[in-house]
Amino acid sequence: MRIDFSYDGAGFFGYGVQKDLRTVQGEILRVFNYLTHSKVDIFVAGRTDAGVHARGQVIHVDLTPEHVARLEDPARLNRALPEDIRIHSIQEAPYGFDARFSALWRRYSYRVCDVSDQMNPLTRHQTLFHYKRLDIDAMNQAARGLMGLQDFAAYCRPRDASTSMREVEKLEWHREGALCIMTVQADAFCHSMVRSLVGAMIPVGDGRRSVDWPGMILESKDRTLSPEVMPAHPLVLEEVGYPEADQMLARQFITRTKRSPDHG
Repeated sequence: MRIDFSYDGAGFFGYGVQKDLRTVQGEILRVFNYLTHSKVDIFVAGRTDAGVHARGQVIHVDLTPEHVARLEDPARLNRALPEDIRIHSIQEAPYGFDARFSALWRRYSYRVCDVSDQMNPLTRHQTLFHYKRLDIDAMNQAARGLMGLQDFAAYCRPRDASTSMREVEKLEWHREGALCIMTVQADAFCHSMVRSLVGAMIPVGDGRRSVDWPGMILESKDRTLSPEVMPAHPLVLEEVGYPEADQMLARQFITRTKRSPDHG
C-alpha cells in the first residue's frame, strides 16, 4: 500500500524512530501496530531531520488483506494520529513500488523573509528571518554551478558506506513579496545537503560572498570548507516523483545500483 501524508516537524526529533524520543515514524507505527494488533514495517521516500516539515511525504507498507481492511480508511487513521501528522491518501501500490527506491526525485522548498517590518511572527516556525535584503538574481547565478550530476561531499555530512554523488535537476530562488523561496529538486539528497546549499547561497545574496563561492566549495569536495548548515524549520519536503506504474521495479534496480543506502 502507498500512503501519502504530511506533518509539521516542529514537535519531532526527525522522521526515523529513536529510543525515548518522539518521531514521525514512531507515531505512525504506534497507530498501525495498535490497529492491526501486530508489528508492521513502513518504508519512507526520504527521512527528514529534526524540525523539517513535509507536505508530500510517501511511505509504503506491506499488508495482509485483513490488515488492509483495518488501515485503508484515512479518516480512521487521522483520528488516531496526533494533529501534527495527517494522512491524505491510501491506495494499493503498483507492482514493484518502493517508496524510496522507486522515486525519481524529491523536491524541497526553503523560505526566507528578508524585510524586517514584514516578518510575521505567526510564520516563524516555517520561515527563516534574515535581517539583510537578498539579491535573488545573484543567488540564482550561484545556483547554476550546483546543477547536474556532481559530488556534493562538501555539502553533506559523511555517512559510512554511502555516496555523495547527487543529480540536482532544479535549484532556483524566487520572490513573493518579502519572502525569498528556494526550490530544489534532485534524485536524492544526502544528510544536511539542502540546508548546506541554503547556507552557501544566502551569503551570496546579502553580498558577503561572490557568486562563484558555492561552486568553489563544491569543487573542493572538502567538508571542512562547508558553509553553515541553516536551521531546519523553514525546510519542507514538498513532493516525491515516481515513474509510470510499469516502470516502478526497473527504477528500483537503477536506484539501488547508482548508490549505497543513505538518507534522502
